[in-house]
Formats: sequence, C-alpha cells, structure tokens
Amino acid sequence: MQTLTPVQFRNEVRRGLWRQPTSGCCVGYTQLNLVILPSRYADDFHQFCRQNPKPCPLLEVVKGGGYEAKKLAPGSDLRTDLPGYKVFRATEVELRSDVTDLWQDDFVSFLIGCSFTFENALLKENVPVRHIECGCNVPMYLTNIACRPAGPFTGQLVVSMRPIPAALVEKAYRITGRYPAVHGAPVHHGNPAAIGIGDLSRPDFGDPVPVRDGEVPVFWACGVTPQAALMNVAPELAITHAPGYMFVSDYRDEEFQDRQGDFSEV
Repeated sequence: MQTLTPVQFRNEVRRGLWRQPTSGCCVGYTQLNLVILPSRYADDFHQFCRQNPKPCPLLEVVKGGGYEAKKLAPGSDLRTDLPGYKVFRATEVELRSDVTDLWQDDFVSFLIGCSFTFENALLKENVPVRHIECGCNVPMYLTNIACRPAGPFTGQLVVSMRPIPAALVEKAYRITGRYPAVHGAPVHHGNPAAIGIGDLSRPDFGDPVPVRDGEVPVFWACGVTPQAALMNVAPELAITHAPGYMFVSDYRDEEFQDRQGDFSEV
C-alpha cells in the first residue's frame, strides 16, 4: 500500500479497502487533519486556528458545502476519502467510514497540517518513529496547556508523542522545526507530568507505545486539538477525521518545509 500514489490511495479508501491508521502510507506525501462545521461556526473556528497555529496550521478551507480539496488534492471527495471519521452530535460521538449522507450545503471544511508529514524526514535522518515500528496508531494526550479561545471554541492542547533516544532529541527538534505548517518543532520533552499527562500507557487517543531505556518522550502539538474544543462547543452536527486516520493530499512533504503563516490563504 505504501507504493500507491495519493490518488490511488484515496480511491482504495473510497472503495472501502483501507480502514487503518494512515501513518506510513504514501510516504513523502502530506497528510491532513479535517474539521467540518456548519457555516455559523466557521468564522469562530477559523479564528481559533489563527489564535492557535501550532496545533491548528490551516492548509486549505473549502466553503459553500463543497467537498473537493481543490488546491491540495484535485478530484478528492472529503465525504469518502478518509479511512475514518468522527461525527459529533452535541456530546455524542459516532465513528464512520463515510459521511456522504450527512452532508449539508452550508458545511465549511478545514484541512489542517498533520505531524505524520515530517515522520519521513525523521526516518531519513535515522530518528526512530515508534508507532510505525509497532504498526499502530500514534499515542495522543490531552494536556494542561490551554488554547487561546475564539468565540465558543476553547479547550486544552492535544499532543502526539514519539519516544526519541536522548542523543537524538535535539536532532528531532531541528528536523521537525523546518515544518511549521505541519506543527513544527515539539512543544515539550521529558517529564509528561509537567504538561498534565499522568500515564503514558493510557493515551486519550491512539495506541500506547513503549518508551525504552535511554529514550525521552517528545511531544508535538496535534491536530486532534479541535476535537477537544468541539466537545466543549457541542454543535448539533460536526465531522472530523478519526484520530490517526488522515486525509492524504497530493502535496509532497518538502513543499511545506520552511513555510510560515496560514497556508490556506496563499
């Protein structure tokens, strides 16, 4: 599957042939988080992203009920081309593999950078990525770090964690810092309790991975952060990707090296 192009991969997903986390898929191509909201929430959520660019780096906004990411993936269908979706109805959550029947003409879709994008760069520099080694989803945790609010959107930062050998932590900062459009450098490393994480073996999203002797847990801002904010807003209907089940774009990872600002408006 890793040898498929993004178009081929999205077609496989659309046909129901891929229902697994996407880390390691279509190596070299940028993966994206997704948030879909009725238009009345769109301005506030857009401002939430601007206020919190580390976890919410915007790469494309699709308005007016459209479902094609025309800039990042021409011919795509945001209703079918992710292997997993979360549907929010107030505080109730449902997992789905297709949201076509839920689509509304006033939906606005936000495509947000994902840290899976820089994993290939880490691997090329011999920095291990444990969840790829283990064949599982990346572990993600709620922290005690408050996001900057915008309208009704507020909540705590969510982080993804990768155990890094102590001697390579500085290198991991340097490599991932070149990708600010997909979360960039870590927000913390070392003691998880310092950011409110009590037990690394019990992630809030994704799967636990072992942290071995001589390794340091390193934490990156995560695009699941808006999902925590959605639980506080409790909209009557909203849709996101399922954590770790991302949208694969046609953009190469290197196209986001050293890119600053809100790429969605470029």
